Amino acid sequence: MTKKIAVLVTDLVEDVELSSPKEALEKDGNEVTLISFETNQEITGKKGTKFISDTSIDEVKPEDFDALLIPGGFSPDQLRADPRFVSFVSYFLDKDQPLFAICHGPQLFIQTGLTKGRTMTAYTTVRPDIGYAGAIVKDEAVVVDNKLVTSRTPDDLPAFNEKIVAVLHA
Repeated sequence: MTKKIAVLVTDLVEDVELSSPKEALEKDGNEVTLISFETNQEITGKKGTKFISDTSIDEVKPEDFDALLIPGGFSPDQLRADPRFVSFVSYFLDKDQPLFAICHGPQLFIQTGLTKGRTMTAYTTVRPDIGYAGAIVKDEAVVVDNKLVTSRTPDDLPAFNEKIVAVLHA
């Protein structure tokens, strides 16, 4: 059964942390929707890859999606300053809906106030921040806490992609 996957993203996303999980999710038969500040917004990754948003944050509701992906890079730090994106993420954390974040992606969790007691990982410099926000932090390639799947770096993408697809089928 096709699942609808939301991806919150803007400029300076880590290119492969968007393209690789997106490809894995689509190969599994899922519908992936890139959500940014505006519909048809050109998004430029850190390495120069161009992506086009499918829709704007104002045109979607988290209830319309089965899962959420947050790729890393500098994108999550920009998005967490906007309460619309924080609210979207809060829905998935609060309802324990499938939520996948890699590298700097978990920065978006900090603003939600919903990290306390959740087990996760992130990029080296983000791990202390999520720890201060109450998360139980691990330094592992992939950490699964119910339907929350987190990972550290592009090197972890094969394990991350395998796990996010598995969680969708669980």
